[in-house]
Amino acid sequence: MSTTAFDRQAPPAGQAPAAPARPRRARRTRLGPGRPVPYGWAIGPVLLLALWAAGTGLGLVDVRSLPAPWTIAGTAGDLIESGKLQSHLATSAQRAVLGLLSGVAAGLLLALLSGLSRLGEAVIDGPVQIKRAIPSLALIPLLILWFGIGETMKVITIALGVFVPVYIHTHNGLRAIDNRYAELAETVRLGRLAFVRHVVLPGALPGFLLGMRFAVTGAWLALVVVEQVNATSGIGYMMELARTYGQTDVIIVGLVVYGLLGLVSDALVRLVERRALSWRRTLAG
Repeated sequence: MSTTAFDRQAPPAGQAPAAPARPRRARRTRLGPGRPVPYGWAIGPVLLLALWAAGTGLGLVDVRSLPAPWTIAGTAGDLIESGKLQSHLATSAQRAVLGLLSGVAAGLLLALLSGLSRLGEAVIDGPVQIKRAIPSLALIPLLILWFGIGETMKVITIALGVFVPVYIHTHNGLRAIDNRYAELAETVRLGRLAFVRHVVLPGALPGFLLGMRFAVTGAWLALVVVEQVNATSGIGYMMELARTYGQTDVIIVGLVVYGLLGLVSDALVRLVERRALSWRRTLAG
């Protein structure tokens, strides 16, 4: 009588059958950056501050060239107590906001005209690319001749530093929209305004928000320069006056304020970006 495969594999009497071997699960390799680090945005600045404090505390840094952080904090407290810092900050913020709004409006409008029309692109894109190759700060002497040294020149300089990144990234976002959406809109007989509202603006939103991140940085960079051109108020004027009197601590307070303004404004744009584009699954999490 032949023995079946089952009989050959059966265990002897009185011995429990062996448990079936579990298949080995392949170890999953995570290729992404991982979970966000809590308060990760603050780690770099805190480390930089710690190195600064350690360098001045150990005598590795000349306090005449770079005062200690606690000296800067004391100077900032004195400026706040006297009201000077708040007054200069209000003036700087007003200039930056006016220039930012003007530049964003111009960049968005030109991007829509150029991105939705071949004729508009032929007329607009070339001059914008020429302006892109010319630093906005290089135009200050010409703007002074045209508009004088008042607030108009300062706001226009900031706007010129803002509108180019908004235009470039918004225009690129428009051109990256899948052509099948336009064909679908034609099939369902969407009008021009409905097409812009339901297809163009949502499709260009990622590029526009990326351009906004560059724009807010460009606004503060331009502000630093224009406030040192015959200004009578503003953070840049405060720093220029401190340079005249050799007040290094006041200059560093101004730099810290500019840095914090840039950090906060960029964080606000990134927050809007996460909320507006929450439907996207990206490595940013």
